[in-house]
Amino acid sequence: MGAMSPMHWLIVVGVLILLFGAKKLPQMARSVGQSARVFKGEMKGLREDDKAAEQTTAAPAELDASSAPATPDAAATPDAAATPQPAANPQATTERPAA
Repeated sequence: MGAMSPMHWLIVVGVLILLFGAKKLPQMARSVGQSARVFKGEMKGLREDDKAAEQTTAAPAELDASSAPATPDAAATPDAAATPQPAANPQATTERPAA
């Protein structure tokens, strides 16, 4: 009883033709088809954007893990001791003018 029989479909089609006219129905069907195509294309674009975002967020983590040495070795960089290290708090080392 829940499914529509062919007679029900004929009644629905007849009512649509009476309401909108025979000329408007093909235009409406075309419009619905174009809207569906645009919607499908946008959904595909969103999925591709999500995949690209996942790849860009995963790539730096993989690069950090693979490019970083397992143990820092001072002998690997001979002038590491000669390179000055930045201060932990840059404002602490700057002089302020007297008021």
